Amino acid sequence: MGLFDTILGQAAGNPAIANLAEKIGLSPEQVSAAIAALGAAHVQPGDTVAGAANSTGLSPDVLQQILGHLGGEGALGNFGALLGQAGEGGLGGVLGNLGGLFGKS
Repeated sequence: MGLFDTILGQAAGNPAIANLAEKIGLSPEQVSAAIAALGAAHVQPGDTVAGAANSTGLSPDVLQQILGHLGGEGALGNFGALLGQAGEGGLGGVLGNLGGLFGKS
């Protein structure tokens, strides 16, 4: 299991992810998978939301809502930067920073 998978697995239990999941009507695991798919699609050619929809089976409307809560496509780059800090500050710091993406701390 890669670092990204580890972080997203732990993120499903994060209150910020749970809060977002509740707002959208998905499980925290689905939101974590959607964020992972959006992040992967962001660096690929083509539309980010369409790419994530193809890989998750979630509707583009739902993925667009998640992307909006994250802060748009620019925030996906910030999420990547947070993952890069995982080696420096540990997973706890990264998961704590996730709360800031959703307006929580």
